[in-house]
Amino acid sequence: MSPEKIEVFYRALAKAMPEPKSELEHTTPYELLVAVVLSAQATDKGVNIATRKLFPIANTPAKIAALGVEGLEEYIRTIGLYRGKAKNVIALSQILLDQHGGEVPRTREALEALPGVGRKTANVVLNVAFGELTIAVDTHVFRVANRTGLAPGKDPLAVETHLLKVTPKKYLQNAHHYLILHGRYTCLAKKPLCAKCPVYEPCGFKEKGKIAKGEAKPAKGAKKPSKLPKGRRV
Repeated sequence: MSPEKIEVFYRALAKAMPEPKSELEHTTPYELLVAVVLSAQATDKGVNIATRKLFPIANTPAKIAALGVEGLEEYIRTIGLYRGKAKNVIALSQILLDQHGGEVPRTREALEALPGVGRKTANVVLNVAFGELTIAVDTHVFRVANRTGLAPGKDPLAVETHLLKVTPKKYLQNAHHYLILHGRYTCLAKKPLCAKCPVYEPCGFKEKGKIAKGEAKPAKGAKKPSKLPKGRRV
C-alpha cells in the first residue's frame, strides 16, 4: 500500500472511531495488566464479568497475592484456562511486590519477564496504560494488516515491525485500537463487511468488490450489520 493510501486508510478509521478505548475494564495499570493476562484465549466480555467481582475485593498486587492461587481461582473460574492464569497472576503480583515496589514496570523487558506476559500483552500495557507508541498484534490486527495490504507479514512480529514503519506518527497512539476494532466489527475473518467498510477505497483486498456486491443485497429477512458507534471500545 502506498504512503498516500495509508494516509487515507488511517484517516478514515480515525473518523469512524474518534475516541477508541480498551474494552477491558480497568482503572489502574495493574488492573489492566491483570485483565490482559486473563484475556488470553478469552473474550473481553467474559474477563469483565470476572473482574467486576474481583477488583472491588482485590485490585493491587498485595491484595491479589494474599488471595493465593486457589482464592483467585474462585473469582476467575468462568474464564478459559483459569488455573494457569491464576498461577501467573499470583506469581507476577509477587514479583511486582518484590522487584518493582508494587508498581507495574514501564519497560518492555521488565513486563515480558513477568509470568503470563508476552510481547502482545506488554504492548497493550505500554500503549493503553502509559501512552507509548506501540502496536499490539492480535489475530484481528494480523488479519487486517495482511488482507488489506497495509502491512503484510508472515508472523505477528513481522506485522508489528511493518506497521510501526509505515504508520504515520500522528496515528500511532491509536493504531492498535483502530485496527483491532476494524477487524473485530468490520473486517471479519469469514465474511468481511466490505459494503460497510470505511476503508474500502484504499484497501487492497482482491475480493472486496465481489463481497461488497453480495452484501449489498442481503437475503430476505437477514439483519443488516449495525454501524460501529463512535468511540466503540476495544
